[in-house]
Formats: sequence, C-alpha cells, structure tokens
Amino acid sequence: MINREEVQSRIARMQSLLKDKGLDGALFIVPVDVYYFSGTRQNSVLWMPVEGEPMLLVRKSFSRAKEESVLADVRSFPASKDLPDLFSSRIKKIGMTFDAVPVHQLNYYNKVLPGCAFTDISVLNRDVRSVKSPYELEQIRRCGRALCLVFGQVPHFLKAGMREVDVAAEFEYRLRKAGNEGYIRMRAFSQELFMGLAVSAGGAASYGCFDGAVTGRGLSSASPGGSSLQIIKENEPVLIDYTGVFNGYLADMTRIFVIGRLDPDLQRAFEVSLEIQAFLQKELKPGALCEKLYQDAVEMADRAGLSKCFMGMPGEQARFVGHGVGLELDEFPVIAKGFKEPLQAGQTIAIEPKFVMPGKGAIGIENTFAVTTSGGEKLTDMPDAITFL
Repeated sequence: MINREEVQSRIARMQSLLKDKGLDGALFIVPVDVYYFSGTRQNSVLWMPVEGEPMLLVRKSFSRAKEESVLADVRSFPASKDLPDLFSSRIKKIGMTFDAVPVHQLNYYNKVLPGCAFTDISVLNRDVRSVKSPYELEQIRRCGRALCLVFGQVPHFLKAGMREVDVAAEFEYRLRKAGNEGYIRMRAFSQELFMGLAVSAGGAASYGCFDGAVTGRGLSSASPGGSSLQIIKENEPVLIDYTGVFNGYLADMTRIFVIGRLDPDLQRAFEVSLEIQAFLQKELKPGALCEKLYQDAVEMADRAGLSKCFMGMPGEQARFVGHGVGLELDEFPVIAKGFKEPLQAGQTIAIEPKFVMPGKGAIGIENTFAVTTSGGEKLTDMPDAITFL
C-alpha cells in the first residue's frame, strides 16, 4: 500500500501548481487520479483545496476506502442537495481534468455547485504524475522483472502451427499466474487494449484503430486489435508485445521470436530498431527535448531507407516512438512530433522503434526506461536479441 508521506508529497506538488494558477482547489473524479492522490480506487470523488487536507467523498465501498486511503478526511458522498455545504463560500475557481471527465459529470457538478467555475487542469495533473517517486520507480522495476520472467518462458511453448491467439493465451496465463492485474488504463478517448498481443507475419501487417505501431487484426470487427486466428509459420517473425500491471503500475515491452530463419530485410530493420533504441536510451536525460528525439529517430529510419514502414503500416503510421508509462499506458512524456517539453529525471518511458513490412511482418523492440542524468535506466532488463527456435 502507498504510505501517507508518498501521497502527501503528491498533494503538495499539485497544490503548488493550483496556487500558481489562481485556483481555489481541484475536484478529481477520474478513478486513477483519485487513487494517485488518496491511495484507494473505490468509487470516490476527491476534493483537494489549494491549502490544507483533501476530502475524500465515497460512494462505494466506504469501508474499504476508509481502510485503504491514507487521507485523514474520508466521508460518505452526500446527497446532491447537501454537497454545496461541504465547500466554503470563498471557493469559486475549481480545477478539473477535462481530458477524461465525461460531459455528463461536468454538467452535474456545474448544477450542484452553481457558484463555481471549473477550469481544465489536465496538463497540470499529467505533469505531476509523469515524474515518478522512488516508490513508483520500484513498482515499475518490479513489473519489469515479472514481465521478463514470462517472456523468458516463450521458447518453452511457441511452436509452428499454433494460432496467434493460442500463443497469446499461453503468455497471458503465465503473466496472470505471476500476479498480473490485467487493468491496462489509458487516458486517450476511444483507445482499448487487452493486455497485449502476439502476432505473426500475417496478423502483424494489419491496419487498425489502436494508436500504436503494431495493432494486430484481432478476432472481430468489434475487437479489431490484438491476436487473431492466423496460423504461425516457420521462418517468420512472431512479435510479442505485452504490458504487465503489478500494484497498479505498468511496464511495457516487446520481443521477437522466430522459428527457423528470418528474412534479411526484416533482420536489417531489426538492427536499425536497436540502433534507434540505443540512441534514445543514451539521450534520455533531463533537459532533452521530446520532439527533437522523435525527429532524430525518424531521420535514422529515413537514412536506413525504412521511413515508409517506420512505426506502422505505410500510410497509417503512429506519430511517436516512445510514450510515458505509470498508472496509465499513455502518460507524459511522449517522444513525438509536437511534444516540445524537456524530459525530467524520474519520468518513465516505453521506447518502441518498430517497422511493419506488408507481406513480411513486423519487427522491432520495446523496453521501459527511467530518465536519469546518465541516460535511460532499462527497467525491462533482459536481452534484446531475437530468439531463434
């Protein structure tokens, strides 16, 4: 469980930013945000004044929230007509995370708190959460260690003739047995992911709605991503990309497996992906500009003659090469065009240079790193080399 000192540090950082914005406080209603600032994910709303102790208002389960939360002020959520009584008449400007709050919920709070004006603090919230404490870094290291152990078991069950979904089921079984929680939280609207994917040459070279380099075909048009019924054959890459979730925190990694030999074009693309990863790992230092790192990665792919298949199917490529991870899979920072913010020590980023070649498959690497003064600390620490079976 999270201790009080950890949560108090998070609250203090957010309160300082709220004060700088001239706000009287913030109302957090998105579950993952409530958890981050309270220590419980029960159905609750968190009121954080710009100064003083936050107040957790719990719908269900009050008893479990009281047991889990490190906050001193935990109450049952009141009737709507009584909610204004909990707020001082001096409170007029309230922050809220518009990036993930449904319009219906915003309308509700506008109605029950008519004297208050709500302001978007999405970026403030994501900035605070992007820098991980020593406690959080250890949670992600733990997650990385567990993921690596499961990846190490793949050679024991991967065989030609299996369907992609069979490989995925074997991997997920072992990951679940290791204690994986399975909840892959994402901030972005309209994005869904089921733990991860295992894809072969046919399934990897598919177009899809998921905002990633490799989407997989999935099992239906209702679930158009992930592993499919495609049969795995010899002499083609099997890309296994999974997110582990332990104690709420995520680590993300990809490894390549081949039964037999690999097409020389794919082998060369894999070597380029390792070169891009090595360059980015070296540059993951405080002050490095995310957009510049992305541009450098794209230029490396272009010099290798692989820009058309870098980070996805030609014409539908993902416009990033790294994404923040923590309690959610798509946290800040993003190594992407348009993300001009400098890196900060303690941020955690999944770096995933990948190439998709229609008719041949997908190839690449992914590891989770922490930003340090000496470059990226690898948190998914196992060999990157292709495993040939």
